[in-house]
Amino acid sequence: MKIVIQRVLEASVTVDDKKIASIHEGILILLGIVNDDNQEDIDWLVRKIINLRIFNDDLGVMNKSILDVLGDIIVVSQFTLHASTKKGNRPSYIKAAKPAIAMPLYKEFVAKLESETSKKVQTGIFGADMKIALLNDGPVTIIIDSKNKQ
Repeated sequence: MKIVIQRVLEASVTVDDKKIASIHEGILILLGIVNDDNQEDIDWLVRKIINLRIFNDDLGVMNKSILDVLGDIIVVSQFTLHASTKKGNRPSYIKAAKPAIAMPLYKEFVAKLESETSKKVQTGIFGADMKIALLNDGPVTIIIDSKNKQ
């Protein structure tokens, strides 16, 4: 699994001109899934996300986690995170998991985040054409790959 985390002051997801998710202070997570992702990837990423100290403390130092600030979360499926641009100019998405594999993992990822934060996690619609609006705070944008735990 590969994620892009963006610390936001606000973010929203719109589908067919209807806003389906909206948060204030928190994080927007773009989630890409590959065929060999599993529960271990979900568990590792969720632990990493909820403990990641990317929010400012009283001194302006990034020293607080999403749990510390009681922030909100939106998760959006994003198969294009696994684009390969090695050959030619048209990205290949062959690494991205098909919906039959990705959808259950996406749902489990969201459920695990909800369980660990004790908060409702908002989402986009899996596979839909979504419009994402955000006000990145910082900006703080972090990429994490569960297959490259560095």
